[in-house]
Amino acid sequence: MSYMRNEQDIRSQGVYYSAGLRSYLTKVYNYMALALGVTGLVAFLTVFSGLYQVIHSSPILFCGVAFAPLVLVVFAYPRIPHLSVQSAFTIFFTFSVLMGLSSSYIFVRYTAENIARAFFITSIMFGSMALYGNITKKDLTSMGSFLITGVLGLFIAFIVNLFLGSSPLYFAISFISVIVFTLLTACDAQRIKDIYYRYNDGSEAAATKLAIFGATDLYLDFINIFLNLLRLLNLFNSRD
Repeated sequence: MSYMRNEQDIRSQGVYYSAGLRSYLTKVYNYMALALGVTGLVAFLTVFSGLYQVIHSSPILFCGVAFAPLVLVVFAYPRIPHLSVQSAFTIFFTFSVLMGLSSSYIFVRYTAENIARAFFITSIMFGSMALYGNITKKDLTSMGSFLITGVLGLFIAFIVNLFLGSSPLYFAISFISVIVFTLLTACDAQRIKDIYYRYNDGSEAAATKLAIFGATDLYLDFINIFLNLLRLLNLFNSRD
């Protein structure tokens, strides 16, 4: 966005922007929760409607579904603040639907007990770190930059392990991923709040697009914590 304001000037306006910030953060977390609900529902319906078998019967279709969320988030996500509100919503919820399709395997590979347990633990971890990111006065920017580098390293390690098939490396990637994305939740929560002060121009459309932008970040943090924690729980149970 081209409109950047002085953060100190905005904060000095007091009650108006305090109320605006609360409304903005409410939108962020509501959009994130709604996207998670869409993803979970699509994943469930994909398996129990038989679409899962159709997708996995075609290597081309499977690869398309698997990589579509990554392609969308890489190329469309940075454009959200520059799009109309309707276009931003379309991209956001299309992404959540594609994630539901690509993550539907959890209802095939894992037990309902492990899924519920992973979701419960993830919710506690995510909520705690998001709260910390919102209330801490410590600047988490440098830690966030370090963690993003860690995410890139984990992605490379994951790709390499697709060829190696190493169980110890698989465990290490999942364990480190849980830690990295849990810490990244706090950094993103703080950054999302700062983005409001820095880029909001006071209009409802700007606040909504910023909220969608922020909700996508937190959604990705939650999903990555959940999926990697689910893998860890499954590994632990398989050893019993």
